[in-house]
Amino acid sequence: PDNCSIMRIQRLEFNMFPVNSYIVWDDKTGESAIIDAGCYYPKEQETLLQFIQENKLQVKYLLATHLHLDHNFGNPFTARTFHVPLEAAREDEFLLANMPEQANMFGISLPESPIPIGKYIKEGDTFMLGNESLNALHVPGHSPGSMVFYAPDSGFVISGDTLFMSSIGRADLPGGNYEQLVKAINDKIMTLPSDTVVYPGHGPETNVYREKKYNPYMQ
Repeated sequence: PDNCSIMRIQRLEFNMFPVNSYIVWDDKTGESAIIDAGCYYPKEQETLLQFIQENKLQVKYLLATHLHLDHNFGNPFTARTFHVPLEAAREDEFLLANMPEQANMFGISLPESPIPIGKYIKEGDTFMLGNESLNALHVPGHSPGSMVFYAPDSGFVISGDTLFMSSIGRADLPGGNYEQLVKAINDKIMTLPSDTVVYPGHGPETNVYREKKYNPYMQ
């Protein structure tokens, strides 16, 4: 039918940690969300801008799965360019303050000072793109405020650094908790339909069925 819209997704790999940044959009209206703006270098910022312009997308949301520096280098540029606030969980706010410290640890400098959270995301929040929704699920353990974004109609979840193909996120960073992470993945992601595609913060995509069956951390 004519009113049937499709949620589209584009993965862009950015920066020295290679992070998966995602652009998710509704085909019909062009309404889009940028999730984990990892663009560090000017060339990467150009790539992001060019994609938005060429596909005539209207950026409605800048969402962060969590606030570790590698997923957030591009927030100042993205917020400024598309006039959208950064949306992230309050529980991760402390990570913004120590972002320069995180950068020093890796011997790099931030492209710009971090921007504050403009709107807090909590479990159950819904982000509408056309007629389709992205639903926020709180999956703590990699960071206290880690969020994943689930598109029920299109059958995918953007998992940030909670779940990867055959692996899970680190739990040894400030505010991390291994038991909490495994439990939250089991409760929130493994209960999604088994054909749900999982788009992680690093590495290739997978699906819920595969991770239930083969992920050593999920056994």
